Amino acid sequence: MDINILSDYFKKATEILPKGAFLTTKDGDKINTMTIGWGSFGFEWGMPVAEVMIRESRFSKLAADKNLEFTLTFPYDSSMKEALAFCGSKSGRDVDKIKECNIPILPGKKTATPVVACKGLVFECKVVARTEMKDALTSSDILNKWYKNGDLHTFYYASIEDCYEI
Repeated sequence: MDINILSDYFKKATEILPKGAFLTTKDGDKINTMTIGWGSFGFEWGMPVAEVMIRESRFSKLAADKNLEFTLTFPYDSSMKEALAFCGSKSGRDVDKIKECNIPILPGKKTATPVVACKGLVFECKVVARTEMKDALTSSDILNKWYKNGDLHTFYYASIEDCYEI
């Protein structure tokens, strides 16, 4: 991948992320997507990486841990705003979010996990490292603001196998 294109995509992803992006996982025939608003992108271990956070309670965490891959889709416009809101408030344990929101999907090009098919930017990712948050290693300010009920995140560092626009 061309480093200039990657840098441009990282910038776009960083600008879109606070508005919401889809993190999609697959476990067998079960496809699930959730909304994320935090993460970072850059170069680690000589490769382009995405770092995302998934809470321990999330259904998507099970598939990410089992299959060690996910896709990220960053919508360019507001056409997916309602789906992002729904996918950020419902669990894949209880509802098929893809079906319920009529979210179009396409097969991944480099991963077995599909991508949300909307006008936007896609990263196909394979997990290369993960680490669980620890209370003792986290600022009390962060814990008090974001983790009053526990439910800490696991950080996933994933190589970006492919990135492209739809």
